[in-house]
Amino acid sequence: MPKYIFVTGGVVSSLGKGITAASLGVLLKRRGYKVSIIKMDPYINVDAGTMNPFQHGEVFVTDDGSETDLDLGHYERFIDESLSTLNTVTTGKIYSSVISKERSGKYLGATVQVIPHVTNEIQESILKVDGDVDVVIAEIGGTVGDIEGLPFLEAIRQMANRVGRNNVLYCHVTLVPYIAAAGELKTKPTQHSVNELRRIGIQPDVIVCRSQMRLERSIKEKIALFCSVPQKYVVEAIDAPTIYAVPLQLKEQKFDSIILEKLGLPTNEEPYLDDWKGFVHSYMNPEKEVEIAMVGKYVSHKDAYLSVVEALTHAGTSLNLRVKLRPVEAEDVEKHGAEEILKGVQGVLVPGGFGSRGAEGKIEAARYARENGIPYFGLCLGMQIAAIEFARNVCDIAGANSVEFDPGTPNPVIHLMDEQKNVVDLGGTMRLGLYPCELEEGTKVREAYGEKLIYERHRHRYEFNNEYRERFESCGMRIAGICPGRDLVEIIELKDHPWYVGVQFHPEFKSRPVRPHPLFRGFVEAASKQGR
Repeated sequence: MPKYIFVTGGVVSSLGKGITAASLGVLLKRRGYKVSIIKMDPYINVDAGTMNPFQHGEVFVTDDGSETDLDLGHYERFIDESLSTLNTVTTGKIYSSVISKERSGKYLGATVQVIPHVTNEIQESILKVDGDVDVVIAEIGGTVGDIEGLPFLEAIRQMANRVGRNNVLYCHVTLVPYIAAAGELKTKPTQHSVNELRRIGIQPDVIVCRSQMRLERSIKEKIALFCSVPQKYVVEAIDAPTIYAVPLQLKEQKFDSIILEKLGLPTNEEPYLDDWKGFVHSYMNPEKEVEIAMVGKYVSHKDAYLSVVEALTHAGTSLNLRVKLRPVEAEDVEKHGAEEILKGVQGVLVPGGFGSRGAEGKIEAARYARENGIPYFGLCLGMQIAAIEFARNVCDIAGANSVEFDPGTPNPVIHLMDEQKNVVDLGGTMRLGLYPCELEEGTKVREAYGEKLIYERHRHRYEFNNEYRERFESCGMRIAGICPGRDLVEIIELKDHPWYVGVQFHPEFKSRPVRPHPLFRGFVEAASKQGR
């Protein structure tokens, strides 16, 4: 039976529960333990697929096509494991299952209630992640005290009885704010947060204190006293220059040893972190800087393209470069022109997205990069944008467009996939998850990957229209990657250009800090060779 670690949060949201869980995951994995991480979100959406990025950040996609919270991206990047639909649980998912069982008569006429039926369903979802795993870490979304999170807290409280208290550990992440006027760190928010957790019936075993500065011994003693935990189980998590430094900070405090000791697991093997330390050192000490413009419509919200930003960071750091990101609103390009907005950048990236807003600005950005020999990287929609621009301005195809932007376009170089034509429901119905792609010999992407057959994650409804393939190739655009068996265009690449690549998939989801994605590395390297 695996051990279970439940990570809760108090006082305010965005304290770093996800990074704490991911950091613990990487420390335990690098000690030789097999680790899996679950995100349990109290929202009623079945998944994150239909959420606005302004509200909830990016949608992360797993190999099996589950549309999830962005925290799963942190988990995968830190523990370097591919997660699945089993690793994401929502209130919507739980209630959908409970109602389905009730309708089919599986409760034998019982009155279906939150306790035990909903809480049992939550526990069953946790227990499903029990394959060849030593430790399961489950992060409970939201903040202790939120009404929607109560069934999840009750469920994890009951887990101690179900699997044995010695197999469960409760880790509570809370805030210790610095009040400038008083010149003091304050423990009262942590005390109130822990009291709320205890009122529910959970006594935390370990308290992780988010703070702007180091906690003096007296502060830790006070928290230990009022929250009924040993002082050595009060751990600080101060603001770090990069999230990738957090595992190292926690390791310095023997956080992983504390957890293992509490769970009765061996602590004799120290984690191997040399490569991780090397990554953080390179990040903190870049040799030079490269400026890349990211042209999208959610760039004002830092989490909307989180995996893209992290993939650029991984690539830049591997090359001893600091990637300076220039966020560009696509509509600003439409208003002021690409020359004014993009002048001076060394690379242009157009990420995925949906809808026609800002589309013409993205098309102008792609044109600017193509005509000026500036490396361009198009992700999903960004590939389609590059195709539209090339069709209009190189192939001279009048009115070329995507049917997503203009359903009546006379030249739909991007059209709706056949399997999408009769889709009515929007949730979970796109082309989702891992698909193969065969790479063409002699292309930059083949050189970057170093292999012929690759697998990448998708999230789209529209695709390149094969009726225009021959025209594109005759005008100098290479079809560099094809989905075998389906003849779908996966990658386009411009000949005689430093780097002009568009991919139908989302390579950012597979990038890791110590193992950057080859296409991002190729793009950043090409951009770094451009003059300023």
